[in-house]
Amino acid sequence: MDVLQPVGRTLLRDRAYEALREAIVRGDLAPGAPLKDADLAERLGLSRAPVREALVRLGDEGLVESKPQSYTRVTRPVSRVVRDAASVVRVMHELAARTGVPLLGPEGIRAMREANERFAAAVRASDVEAALDADDELHQVLVVASGNHAAAATIARYTPLIRRVERRLFGDAGSCGSAELHARLIDACEAGDAVGAVRVTTEIWAALEQLADDAIEVAEVTGIPAPVDPVVSVEAARPAGSSDGAGPAGSSDGARPAGSPVPPARPVP
Repeated sequence: MDVLQPVGRTLLRDRAYEALREAIVRGDLAPGAPLKDADLAERLGLSRAPVREALVRLGDEGLVESKPQSYTRVTRPVSRVVRDAASVVRVMHELAARTGVPLLGPEGIRAMREANERFAAAVRASDVEAALDADDELHQVLVVASGNHAAAATIARYTPLIRRVERRLFGDAGSCGSAELHARLIDACEAGDAVGAVRVTTEIWAALEQLADDAIEVAEVTGIPAPVDPVVSVEAARPAGSSDGAGPAGSSDGARPAGSPVPPARPVP
């Protein structure tokens, strides 16, 4: 079954970008896979123009690489690149914790605890997608509370680079220790201890950086990509909303320019 399904007519550039990014992050489009805009456009039900712009944007973000007149393909994870991205995302989460804790109310604490309960249950059940969703919800509470849009955009920009290799964390029941780190983070938030929340955030992300390093080193030595969840379905990341007036393939889509920041999405872990 084809994992790339047609997307709707609204915000075509963005939706092509989000569908392709999700396919790359999940491993449906594997490292080294060739990317032909005509083929992708047909599979997504789009014209080639928004797909080309999506590929340029993914190239800017390090998920796609191109050589003129030669190839366009999915990049292979590289230790240095993933480590750099993880370091940047860690610092942004530390900033969100430092500035968000003083602004976090009881509803935020409750939302974090509920998300952590779902996270722990999903990890025990080896439900990768549910674990990732719950983990995102937990950390997003602090990002939103901080009100720092630059930090949120930076997290969204660099998280996909580490997403491909960190997925293995959530398929291992032993990683439920992450739920204990989350609990410590939540306790610090509830106590209004911003310094403590930053310290636990650093610990969480240091563990992820090490995991990413280990996974990529194995892939680089063996030539085998780090494990990913194999059975997925790629859909447009956002439900259809306002119309851009675009028609079928070949139409103008009126979306944001390629390379512009995306809204906050899925910080990990």
